[in-house]
Amino acid sequence: MPCYYIFVDATKNGYQVLQQVGDLAQAVAHHPPTLNDESNIVARESKILACESKILACESKILACESNIFACESKILAHETNIFARESKILDDESNILVDESWNLGDEYIFSITMSATCNNQFLSLDCKYKLGGLVEMDVSLIVSNILNPPVLAFFLGMVAVFVQSDLEIPPPVAKMFSLYLLFAIGFKGGVELVKSGISQEVILTILAAMLMSAFVPVYTFFILKIKLDAYNAAAIASSYGSISAVTFIAARFFLNQQGINFDSYMVAAVPLMGSPPIIVGLILVNLFTTDGDKREFAWSDVLKEAFFNSSVFLPVGSLIVGVLTGESGWHKLSPFTQDLFDGVLTFFLLDMGLLAARRIKDLEKTGAFLISFAILIPVVNATIGLLIAKVIGMSPGDSLLFSVLCASASYIAVPAAMRLTVPEANPSLYVSTALAVTFPFNIIVGIPLYLYGINLFWS
Repeated sequence: MPCYYIFVDATKNGYQVLQQVGDLAQAVAHHPPTLNDESNIVARESKILACESKILACESKILACESNIFACESKILAHETNIFARESKILDDESNILVDESWNLGDEYIFSITMSATCNNQFLSLDCKYKLGGLVEMDVSLIVSNILNPPVLAFFLGMVAVFVQSDLEIPPPVAKMFSLYLLFAIGFKGGVELVKSGISQEVILTILAAMLMSAFVPVYTFFILKIKLDAYNAAAIASSYGSISAVTFIAARFFLNQQGINFDSYMVAAVPLMGSPPIIVGLILVNLFTTDGDKREFAWSDVLKEAFFNSSVFLPVGSLIVGVLTGESGWHKLSPFTQDLFDGVLTFFLLDMGLLAARRIKDLEKTGAFLISFAILIPVVNATIGLLIAKVIGMSPGDSLLFSVLCASASYIAVPAAMRLTVPEANPSLYVSTALAVTFPFNIIVGIPLYLYGINLFWS
Protein backbone atom coordinates (compact mmCIF):
# COMPACT_ATOMS: atom_id res chain seq x y z
CA MET A 1 0.00 0.00 0.00
CA PRO A 2 1.47 3.36 -0.98
CA CYS A 3 2.54 5.87 1.63
CA TYR A 4 1.80 9.60 1.45
CA TYR A 5 3.94 12.22 3.05
CA ILE A 6 2.51 15.56 4.05
CA PHE A 7 4.75 18.54 4.57
CA VAL A 8 3.06 20.85 7.10
CA ASP A 9 3.88 24.48 7.25
CA ALA A 10 4.78 25.16 10.92
CA THR A 11 3.61 28.70 10.67
CA LYS A 12 0.01 27.63 10.15
CA ASN A 13 -2.39 26.89 13.03
CA GLY A 14 -3.85 23.45 13.82
CA TYR A 15 -7.13 24.06 12.08
CA GLN A 16 -5.37 24.90 8.81
CA VAL A 17 -3.20 21.77 9.08
CA LEU A 18 -6.22 19.54 9.55
CA GLN A 19 -7.91 21.17 6.57
CA GLN A 20 -4.81 20.51 4.36
CA VAL A 21 -4.80 16.83 5.44
CA GLY A 22 -8.51 16.52 4.74
CA ASP A 23 -8.13 17.93 1.24
CA LEU A 24 -5.35 15.50 0.46
CA ALA A 25 -7.33 12.54 1.77
CA GLN A 26 -10.30 13.54 -0.34
CA ALA A 27 -8.12 13.83 -3.46
CA VAL A 28 -6.59 10.42 -2.86
CA ALA A 29 -9.98 8.92 -2.36
CA HIS A 30 -11.18 10.11 -5.73
CA HIS A 31 -7.97 9.32 -7.78
CA PRO A 32 -5.97 6.64 -6.09
CA PRO A 33 -2.57 6.03 -7.85
CA THR A 34 -1.79 2.50 -9.08
CA LEU A 35 1.28 0.48 -10.02
CA ASN A 36 -0.01 0.14 -13.61
CA ASP A 37 0.43 3.82 -14.22
CA GLU A 38 4.05 3.72 -13.23
CA SER A 39 4.64 0.59 -15.34
CA ASN A 40 3.09 2.27 -18.41
CA ILE A 41 5.34 5.25 -18.02
CA VAL A 42 8.41 3.06 -17.77
CA ALA A 43 7.30 0.98 -20.80
CA ARG A 44 6.79 4.09 -22.90
CA GLU A 45 10.17 5.42 -21.96
CA SER A 46 11.71 2.05 -22.97
CA LYS A 47 9.97 2.20 -26.37
CA ILE A 48 11.25 5.72 -26.87
CA LEU A 49 14.76 4.59 -26.08
CA ALA A 50 14.39 1.62 -28.50
CA CYS A 51 13.21 3.97 -31.30
CA GLU A 52 16.09 6.30 -30.67
CA SER A 53 18.48 3.32 -30.90
CA LYS A 54 16.92 2.29 -34.23
CA ILE A 55 17.23 5.86 -35.52
CA LEU A 56 20.90 5.90 -34.56
CA ALA A 57 21.39 2.54 -36.33
CA CYS A 58 19.71 3.87 -39.50
CA GLU A 59 21.82 6.99 -39.42
CA SER A 60 24.93 4.83 -39.13
CA LYS A 61 23.83 2.78 -42.16
CA ILE A 62 23.19 5.98 -44.16
CA LEU A 63 26.65 7.23 -43.33
CA ALA A 64 28.10 3.90 -44.42
CA CYS A 65 26.18 4.05 -47.73
CA GLU A 66 27.36 7.60 -48.39
CA SER A 67 30.91 6.46 -47.76
CA ASN A 68 30.47 3.65 -50.28
CA ILE A 69 28.97 6.03 -52.85
CA PHE A 70 31.87 8.41 -52.43
CA ALA A 71 34.32 5.52 -52.87
CA CYS A 72 32.50 4.42 -56.07
CA GLU A 73 32.52 7.97 -57.46
CA SER A 74 36.25 8.15 -56.79
CA LYS A 75 36.79 4.90 -58.67
CA ILE A 76 34.63 6.09 -61.60
CA LEU A 77 36.59 9.35 -61.76
CA ALA A 78 39.83 7.40 -61.78
CA HIS A 79 38.56 5.16 -64.62
CA GLU A 80 37.43 8.21 -66.63
CA THR A 81 40.85 9.76 -66.18
CA ASN A 82 42.49 6.57 -67.48
CA ILE A 83 40.08 6.44 -70.45
CA PHE A 84 40.79 10.08 -71.32
CA ALA A 85 44.53 9.42 -71.14
CA ARG A 86 44.17 6.40 -73.44
CA GLU A 87 42.02 8.34 -75.93
CA SER A 88 44.57 11.14 -75.98
CA LYS A 89 47.30 8.62 -76.72
CA ILE A 90 45.21 7.03 -79.48
CA LEU A 91 44.54 10.47 -80.96
CA ASP A 92 48.24 11.27 -80.94
CA ASP A 93 49.00 7.92 -82.61
CA GLU A 94 46.39 8.58 -85.32
CA SER A 95 47.77 12.06 -85.91
CA ASN A 96 51.23 10.57 -86.36
CA ILE A 97 49.84 8.03 -88.81
CA LEU A 98 48.14 10.77 -90.83
CA VAL A 99 51.32 12.85 -90.90
CA ASP A 100 53.61 9.95 -91.73
CA GLU A 101 51.36 8.39 -94.36
CA SER A 102 49.72 11.45 -95.91
CA TRP A 103 51.69 10.94 -99.11
CA ASN A 104 50.47 7.37 -99.57
CA LEU A 105 47.73 7.98 -102.10
CA GLY A 106 46.57 4.38 -102.51
CA ASP A 107 42.77 4.25 -102.49
CA GLU A 108 42.48 1.39 -100.01
CA TYR A 109 45.04 2.77 -97.53
CA ILE A 110 43.54 6.25 -97.43
CA PHE A 111 40.10 4.74 -96.86
CA SER A 112 41.37 2.71 -93.90
CA ILE A 113 42.89 5.82 -92.31
CA THR A 114 39.60 7.61 -92.71
CA MET A 115 37.66 4.79 -91.07
CA SER A 116 40.03 4.50 -88.09
CA ALA A 117 39.77 8.22 -87.46
CA THR A 118 35.98 7.98 -87.68
CA CYS A 119 35.83 5.33 -84.96
CA ASN A 120 37.80 7.34 -82.44
CA ASN A 121 37.02 10.99 -83.04
CA GLN A 122 34.14 12.24 -85.16
CA PHE A 123 35.53 15.70 -85.87
CA LEU A 124 38.92 14.35 -86.96
CA SER A 125 37.25 11.75 -89.14
CA LEU A 126 35.41 14.37 -91.15
CA ASP A 127 38.58 16.37 -91.65
CA CYS A 128 40.62 13.33 -92.70
CA LYS A 129 37.99 12.10 -95.08
CA TYR A 130 37.71 15.48 -96.70
CA LYS A 131 41.40 16.04 -97.21
CA LEU A 132 42.67 12.50 -97.85
CA GLY A 133 39.72 10.36 -98.80
CA GLY A 134 38.41 13.28 -100.87
CA LEU A 135 41.40 12.85 -103.17
CA VAL A 136 40.15 9.38 -103.95
CA GLU A 137 36.54 10.47 -104.27
CA MET A 138 37.63 13.67 -106.17
CA ASP A 139 34.13 14.31 -107.36
CA VAL A 140 34.26 11.85 -110.22
CA SER A 141 30.58 12.59 -110.61
CA LEU A 142 31.48 16.19 -111.50
CA ILE A 143 33.81 15.01 -114.26
CA VAL A 144 31.18 12.58 -115.55
CA SER A 145 28.44 15.20 -115.52
CA ASN A 146 30.77 17.62 -117.28
CA ILE A 147 31.63 15.08 -119.97
CA LEU A 148 27.96 14.24 -120.48
CA ASN A 149 27.11 17.85 -121.32
CA PRO A 150 26.13 18.30 -125.00
CA PRO A 151 28.95 20.77 -125.84
CA VAL A 152 31.66 18.48 -124.43
CA LEU A 153 30.19 15.44 -126.13
CA ALA A 154 30.16 17.42 -129.39
CA PHE A 155 33.87 18.10 -128.87
CA PHE A 156 34.52 14.36 -128.53
CA LEU A 157 32.40 13.73 -131.58
CA GLY A 158 34.59 16.05 -133.62
CA MET A 159 37.75 14.26 -132.46
CA VAL A 160 36.27 10.84 -133.26
CA ALA A 161 35.36 12.08 -136.73
CA VAL A 162 39.04 12.81 -137.42
CA PHE A 163 40.24 9.53 -135.91
CA VAL A 164 37.89 7.45 -138.08
CA GLN A 165 38.77 9.64 -141.10
CA SER A 166 35.24 10.91 -141.61
CA ASP A 167 34.69 13.66 -144.16
CA LEU A 168 32.86 15.75 -141.53
CA GLU A 169 33.93 19.37 -141.82
CA ILE A 170 32.60 22.73 -140.65
CA PRO A 171 33.05 25.40 -143.34
CA PRO A 172 35.52 28.03 -142.07
CA PRO A 173 33.07 30.95 -142.56
CA VAL A 174 30.46 29.14 -140.46
CA ALA A 175 32.98 28.41 -137.71
CA LYS A 176 34.09 32.04 -137.77
CA MET A 177 30.48 33.19 -137.48
CA PHE A 178 29.92 30.93 -134.46
CA SER A 179 33.06 32.32 -132.82
CA LEU A 180 31.96 35.92 -133.36
CA TYR A 181 28.47 35.14 -132.08
CA LEU A 182 29.80 33.65 -128.83
CA LEU A 183 32.14 36.59 -128.23
CA PHE A 184 29.33 39.08 -128.82
CA ALA A 185 26.83 37.19 -126.63
CA ILE A 186 29.06 36.89 -123.58
CA GLY A 187 30.24 40.50 -123.88
CA PHE A 188 26.69 41.82 -124.19
CA LYS A 189 25.51 39.76 -121.20
CA GLY A 190 28.47 41.00 -119.18
CA GLY A 191 27.62 44.62 -119.94
CA VAL A 192 24.02 44.16 -118.83
CA GLU A 193 25.10 42.47 -115.58
CA LEU A 194 27.69 45.18 -114.98
CA VAL A 195 24.90 47.77 -115.03
CA LYS A 196 22.98 45.72 -112.44
CA SER A 197 25.89 45.17 -110.07
CA GLY A 198 27.63 48.53 -110.55
CA ILE A 199 31.35 49.22 -110.45
CA SER A 200 32.11 47.86 -106.99
CA GLN A 201 35.45 47.33 -105.29
CA GLU A 202 35.25 43.61 -106.07
CA VAL A 203 34.80 44.32 -109.78
CA ILE A 204 37.81 46.64 -109.87
CA LEU A 205 39.99 44.22 -107.90
CA THR A 206 38.95 41.31 -110.12
CA ILE A 207 39.85 43.15 -113.33
CA LEU A 208 43.17 44.34 -111.91
CA ALA A 209 44.01 40.82 -110.70
CA ALA A 210 43.14 39.41 -114.13
CA MET A 211 45.45 41.86 -115.89
CA LEU A 212 48.21 41.18 -113.36
CA MET A 213 47.97 37.41 -113.94
CA SER A 214 48.03 37.86 -117.72
CA ALA A 215 51.30 39.80 -117.39
CA PHE A 216 52.84 37.56 -114.71
CA VAL A 217 52.21 34.13 -116.27
CA PRO A 218 54.27 34.77 -119.44
CA VAL A 219 57.26 35.84 -117.33
CA TYR A 220 57.60 32.79 -115.11
CA THR A 221 56.56 30.28 -117.78
CA PHE A 222 59.12 31.78 -120.17
CA PHE A 223 61.98 30.78 -117.87
CA ILE A 224 60.56 27.27 -117.48
CA LEU A 225 60.31 26.88 -121.25
CA LYS A 226 63.83 28.27 -121.73
CA ILE A 227 65.16 25.08 -120.17
CA LYS A 228 64.40 23.21 -123.41
CA LEU A 229 63.50 25.87 -126.00
CA ASP A 230 65.02 28.94 -127.57
CA ALA A 231 63.84 32.43 -126.69
CA TYR A 232 61.49 32.75 -129.69
CA ASN A 233 59.48 29.59 -129.07
CA ALA A 234 59.59 30.07 -125.29
CA ALA A 235 58.18 33.59 -125.62
CA ALA A 236 55.46 32.53 -128.08
CA ILE A 237 54.27 29.64 -125.89
CA ALA A 238 54.50 31.71 -122.70
CA SER A 239 52.37 34.44 -124.30
CA SER A 240 49.76 31.86 -125.28
CA TYR A 241 49.48 30.64 -121.68
CA GLY A 242 49.33 34.17 -120.33
CA SER A 243 46.36 34.91 -122.54
CA ILE A 244 42.94 33.28 -122.31
CA SER A 245 40.59 30.99 -124.21
CA ALA A 246 37.17 32.58 -124.48
CA VAL A 247 35.62 29.22 -125.41
CA THR A 248 36.98 27.59 -122.23
CA PHE A 249 35.49 30.48 -120.26
CA ILE A 250 32.12 29.96 -121.97
CA ALA A 251 32.28 26.21 -121.26
CA ALA A 252 32.90 27.00 -117.56
CA ARG A 253 29.82 29.25 -117.50
CA PHE A 254 27.79 26.44 -119.06
CA PHE A 255 29.12 24.02 -116.42
CA LEU A 256 28.15 26.39 -113.58
CA ASN A 257 24.64 26.71 -114.98
CA GLN A 258 24.33 22.93 -115.16
CA GLN A 259 25.49 22.64 -111.54
CA GLY A 260 23.13 25.39 -110.35
CA ILE A 261 26.00 27.55 -109.03
CA ASN A 262 25.48 31.31 -109.18
CA PHE A 263 28.09 33.64 -110.68
CA ASP A 264 28.37 37.26 -111.73
CA SER A 265 28.44 37.98 -115.44
CA TYR A 266 30.75 40.97 -114.98
CA MET A 267 33.60 38.43 -115.05
CA VAL A 268 33.37 38.60 -118.84
CA ALA A 269 34.91 42.08 -118.62
CA ALA A 270 38.22 40.41 -117.79
CA VAL A 271 38.20 38.33 -120.99
CA PRO A 272 39.35 41.05 -123.44
CA LEU A 273 41.59 42.73 -120.88
CA MET A 274 43.65 39.54 -120.44
CA GLY A 275 44.32 39.20 -124.15
CA SER A 276 46.67 42.13 -124.78
CA PRO A 277 49.27 42.15 -121.94
CA PRO A 278 50.73 38.68 -122.75
CA ILE A 279 51.47 39.69 -126.33
CA ILE A 280 53.35 42.81 -125.23
CA VAL A 281 55.22 40.93 -122.46
CA GLY A 282 56.17 38.18 -124.90
CA LEU A 283 57.69 40.64 -127.35
CA ILE A 284 59.63 42.34 -124.55
CA LEU A 285 61.02 38.95 -123.50
CA VAL A 286 62.11 38.23 -127.07
CA ASN A 287 64.00 41.52 -127.21
CA LEU A 288 65.63 40.97 -123.81
CA PHE A 289 66.77 37.37 -124.25
CA THR A 290 67.86 37.13 -127.88
CA THR A 291 71.43 37.81 -128.93
CA ASP A 292 72.38 41.21 -130.31
CA GLY A 293 72.73 39.80 -133.80
CA ASP A 294 69.22 38.37 -133.70
CA LYS A 295 67.55 41.42 -132.23
CA ARG A 296 65.34 43.40 -134.53
CA GLU A 297 62.98 46.29 -134.27
CA PHE A 298 59.27 45.57 -134.16
CA ALA A 299 56.66 47.77 -135.78
CA TRP A 300 55.08 48.55 -132.43
CA SER A 301 52.10 50.22 -134.08
CA ASP A 302 51.24 46.92 -135.75
CA VAL A 303 51.88 45.02 -132.55
CA LEU A 304 49.59 47.26 -130.48
CA LYS A 305 46.95 47.16 -133.17
CA GLU A 306 47.02 43.37 -133.14
CA ALA A 307 47.05 43.27 -129.35
CA PHE A 308 44.14 45.64 -128.74
CA PHE A 309 42.02 45.54 -131.89
CA ASN A 310 41.99 41.92 -133.02
CA SER A 311 38.47 40.46 -133.16
CA SER A 312 38.82 38.30 -130.03
CA VAL A 313 39.57 41.45 -128.00
CA PHE A 314 37.64 44.15 -129.82
CA LEU A 315 34.28 42.36 -130.13
CA PRO A 316 33.82 41.41 -126.44
CA VAL A 317 34.77 44.95 -125.36
CA GLY A 318 32.45 46.50 -127.93
CA SER A 319 29.50 44.25 -127.07
CA LEU A 320 30.11 44.87 -123.36
CA ILE A 321 29.80 48.60 -123.99
CA VAL A 322 26.59 47.96 -125.95
CA GLY A 323 25.22 46.00 -122.99
CA VAL A 324 26.13 48.79 -120.57
CA LEU A 325 24.42 51.43 -122.73
CA THR A 326 21.22 49.49 -123.44
CA GLY A 327 20.86 47.74 -120.08
CA GLU A 328 17.89 45.55 -119.23
CA SER A 329 15.72 46.80 -122.10
CA GLY A 330 18.38 45.83 -124.63
CA TRP A 331 18.70 42.42 -123.01
CA HIS A 332 14.96 41.75 -123.37
CA LYS A 333 15.07 42.75 -127.02
CA LEU A 334 18.07 40.55 -127.88
CA SER A 335 17.41 37.63 -125.52
CA PRO A 336 16.02 35.40 -128.32
CA PHE A 337 19.34 35.88 -130.09
CA THR A 338 21.92 36.18 -127.31
CA GLN A 339 20.36 33.70 -124.86
CA ASP A 340 18.05 31.19 -126.53
CA LEU A 341 20.52 30.25 -129.27
CA PHE A 342 23.61 30.32 -127.06
CA ASP A 343 23.81 26.66 -125.95
CA GLY A 344 23.14 25.34 -129.43
CA VAL A 345 25.79 27.54 -131.04
CA LEU A 346 28.30 26.61 -128.33
CA THR A 347 27.66 22.91 -128.95
CA PHE A 348 28.21 23.26 -132.69
CA PHE A 349 31.30 25.42 -132.19
CA LEU A 350 32.89 22.80 -129.90
CA LEU A 351 32.21 20.21 -132.57
CA ASP A 352 34.46 22.26 -134.85
CA MET A 353 37.02 22.64 -132.03
CA GLY A 354 37.12 18.86 -131.68
CA LEU A 355 37.94 18.57 -135.36
CA LEU A 356 40.74 21.14 -135.06
CA ALA A 357 42.20 19.64 -131.87
CA ALA A 358 42.30 16.12 -133.30
CA ARG A 359 44.10 17.35 -136.41
CA ARG A 360 46.71 19.04 -134.22
CA ILE A 361 47.48 15.90 -132.23
CA LYS A 362 49.99 14.83 -134.86
CA ASP A 363 51.95 18.00 -134.15
CA LEU A 364 52.47 16.80 -130.56
CA GLU A 365 55.11 14.42 -131.86
CA LYS A 366 57.27 17.46 -132.48
CA THR A 367 56.75 18.90 -128.99
CA GLY A 368 57.93 15.91 -126.97
CA ALA A 369 57.09 14.89 -123.42
CA PHE A 370 58.39 18.15 -121.96
CA LEU A 371 55.84 20.37 -123.69
CA ILE A 372 52.99 17.90 -123.19
CA SER A 373 53.70 17.84 -119.44
CA PHE A 374 53.97 21.63 -119.47
CA ALA A 375 50.59 21.94 -121.23
CA ILE A 376 48.91 19.87 -118.50
CA LEU A 377 50.68 21.01 -115.32
CA ILE A 378 50.95 24.75 -115.94
CA PRO A 379 47.15 25.22 -116.20
CA VAL A 380 46.77 23.54 -112.80
CA VAL A 381 49.46 25.79 -111.30
CA ASN A 382 47.90 28.91 -112.81
CA ALA A 383 44.44 27.88 -111.63
CA THR A 384 45.76 27.37 -108.10
CA ILE A 385 47.30 30.84 -108.09
CA GLY A 386 44.01 32.19 -109.40
CA LEU A 387 42.06 30.48 -106.63
CA LEU A 388 44.34 31.96 -103.97
CA ILE A 389 43.84 35.44 -105.45
CA ALA A 390 40.06 34.88 -105.61
CA LYS A 391 40.05 33.80 -101.96
CA VAL A 392 41.95 36.96 -100.92
CA ILE A 393 39.63 39.22 -102.92
CA GLY A 394 36.58 37.45 -101.50
CA MET A 395 34.97 36.17 -104.69
CA SER A 396 32.04 33.79 -104.59
CA PRO A 397 32.66 30.14 -105.57
CA GLY A 398 31.11 30.65 -109.01
CA ASP A 399 33.19 33.75 -109.78
CA SER A 400 36.28 32.02 -108.40
CA LEU A 401 35.84 29.15 -110.84
CA LEU A 402 35.53 31.54 -113.77
CA PHE A 403 38.61 33.46 -112.63
CA SER A 404 40.66 30.27 -112.20
CA VAL A 405 39.58 29.09 -115.66
CA LEU A 406 40.73 32.39 -117.15
CA CYS A 407 44.10 31.93 -115.44
CA ALA A 408 44.39 28.28 -116.52
CA SER A 409 43.37 28.63 -120.16
CA ALA A 410 45.62 29.34 -123.13
CA SER A 411 45.01 31.28 -126.32
CA TYR A 412 45.03 29.46 -129.64
CA ILE A 413 43.57 32.31 -131.73
CA ALA A 414 44.61 35.84 -130.73
CA VAL A 415 48.17 35.19 -129.55
CA PRO A 416 49.10 32.83 -132.41
CA ALA A 417 47.91 35.47 -134.89
CA ALA A 418 50.06 38.11 -133.19
CA MET A 419 53.08 35.81 -132.90
CA ARG A 420 52.96 34.91 -136.60
CA LEU A 421 53.15 38.63 -137.35
CA THR A 422 55.81 39.66 -134.84
CA VAL A 423 57.87 36.52 -134.12
CA PRO A 424 58.03 34.51 -137.35
CA GLU A 425 61.03 32.58 -135.96
CA ALA A 426 58.72 30.73 -133.53
CA ASN A 427 57.25 27.41 -134.67
CA PRO A 428 53.40 27.65 -134.84
CA SER A 429 53.05 23.87 -134.44
CA LEU A 430 54.45 24.21 -130.92
CA TYR A 431 52.40 27.06 -129.47
CA VAL A 432 49.17 26.18 -131.30
CA SER A 433 49.20 22.41 -130.72
CA THR A 434 50.00 22.64 -126.99
CA ALA A 435 47.21 25.15 -126.36
CA LEU A 436 44.62 23.60 -128.67
CA ALA A 437 45.33 19.86 -128.61
CA VAL A 438 46.38 19.47 -124.94
CA THR A 439 45.40 22.35 -122.66
CA PHE A 440 41.99 23.08 -124.18
CA PRO A 441 40.70 19.46 -123.97
CA PHE A 442 42.24 19.04 -120.51
CA ASN A 443 40.46 22.13 -119.19
CA ILE A 444 37.00 21.44 -120.57
CA ILE A 445 37.04 17.74 -119.62
CA VAL A 446 38.99 17.47 -116.36
CA GLY A 447 40.21 20.95 -115.44
CA ILE A 448 36.90 22.70 -114.79
CA PRO A 449 35.61 20.00 -112.35
CA LEU A 450 39.08 19.83 -110.78
CA TYR A 451 39.14 23.58 -110.15
CA LEU A 452 35.66 23.43 -108.64
CA TYR A 453 36.87 20.69 -106.31
CA GLY A 454 39.73 22.97 -105.26
CA ILE A 455 37.21 25.72 -104.57
CA ASN A 456 35.23 23.37 -102.34
CA LEU A 457 38.43 22.69 -100.36
CA PHE A 458 39.46 26.35 -100.07
CA TRP A 459 35.99 27.71 -99.34
CA SER A 460 34.82 25.02 -96.85
